[in-house]
Amino acid sequence: MGCDGGTIPKRHELVKGPRKVEKVDKNAELVARWFYCALSQEKLRQPIVACELGRLYNKDAIIEYLLDKSADKTPMEGASHIKSIKNVTELNLVDNPAWSGDKESIKGDKYDDIQSARFICPVVGLEMNGRHKFCFLRNCGCVFSERALKEIKSEVCHK
Repeated sequence: MGCDGGTIPKRHELVKGPRKVEKVDKNAELVARWFYCALSQEKLRQPIVACELGRLYNKDAIIEYLLDKSADKTPMEGASHIKSIKNVTELNLVDNPAWSGDKESIKGDKYDDIQSARFICPVVGLEMNGRHKFCFLRNCGCVFSERALKEIKSEVCHK
């Protein structure tokens, strides 16, 4: 049966080693940043705003966060730097014509491609799925890929 005196346990059976650190899947983390609100963890929906750190939020989640100033609620670390609505910029995003995510009914019997994105860069056509870097202009809210900004090299928005 064991431990009845007839067996002598070895050291490796008694001593537990350090636990292995679980590695986070980088693709899943990027999908979470580009598809979900950093404050409410809901899916991003129009209107979408961004802070100076580059985090994406639903505008209604930011407004609810700013309006709820109760003393018992501690500020969330995802939005503690946002003090007013002026700290965020509403983004002008271009829809991806190849994306069919919300158009179909979701029954759980289809494959969801996490690499296809809802929005694209209007200049180059790269998808906003986390693989490519994107930038937004604070004065107008237009969103471009970093590759497009390097190609254009102008100080004003192309629109």
